[in-house]
Amino acid sequence: MDLLERLSHTPLLCDGSMGTQLIARGLESGACGELWNLTHSDEVEAIHRAYRDAGCNLITTNTFGATSSVLARHGQQHLADELNEKAVRLARHAVGGNCYLLGNIGPFGDFIEPLGTATQAEVTELFRQQAASLKRGGADAIIIETMSDPVEMRLAIHAAKKIANWPVIATYAFNAPVEGVFRTMMGTTVDQAITEAISAGADVVGANCGTGLSLNDYVDLAREVVKIAGNTPVIIQPNAGSPKVINNRTTYTATPREMAQMVQPLLDAGVRIIGGCCGTTPLYLAAMSDKLHRKM
Repeated sequence: MDLLERLSHTPLLCDGSMGTQLIARGLESGACGELWNLTHSDEVEAIHRAYRDAGCNLITTNTFGATSSVLARHGQQHLADELNEKAVRLARHAVGGNCYLLGNIGPFGDFIEPLGTATQAEVTELFRQQAASLKRGGADAIIIETMSDPVEMRLAIHAAKKIANWPVIATYAFNAPVEGVFRTMMGTTVDQAITEAISAGADVVGANCGTGLSLNDYVDLAREVVKIAGNTPVIIQPNAGSPKVINNRTTYTATPREMAQMVQPLLDAGVRIIGGCCGTTPLYLAAMSDKLHRKM
């Protein structure tokens, strides 16, 4: 069944963090995790398979930082097409036809004019190139995530929609509310962010990740997004709580049980896709899956 049609009938579960899992398997801090699609294919497949076995309906490719501009920081820009296509094929081999594959697109890694030097045309081409590679690999849909600039989000959505008539999911990262207002790093409000994404053609909108957000904050954020989104389905992918640095290591303190307890409040808020972001693992998603499927 088409993803959006399926979503109209039942809420779905997206997977959790890829980065957390790569680091647990030995990825060094600051290294190129997307390169593992070529050098550690078995490990990447194992991560996808673990999320499938946890009950996830949506599996996200290991391509968050696979625009050629971000890969250039690691001297790997020449591998952009290969890394993106291989990422989708790894995910498909790992999970078969039982899950929808989301081609993952993250920020291009810089600022658009006038804050930076990148032009809108250049940024659009970066996203178009990545979306085309993900489509060739066989992705079912695109997820554009962790955005903070609605202009960048609009360019990414337009680029993805030029490639194919496929579902595009658009999510932003928000900071902890100040005086009750959630904003992105760029100062964009929820209303501005979600309205721009829908206007650009996003089929699903929402939030992932964030700075300083408690689990309760994500529920409050979900209510706000749902209200603004109207008839557009909403996705929320919280971190495993707000991170703390313990012994020079970033640690996420929420437990799988605590994350599972968020499922019903998010459903009650009107969220249609629930998943996890930083700090979450297949154990977290299994707990959330159990709670979700009990309610269905």
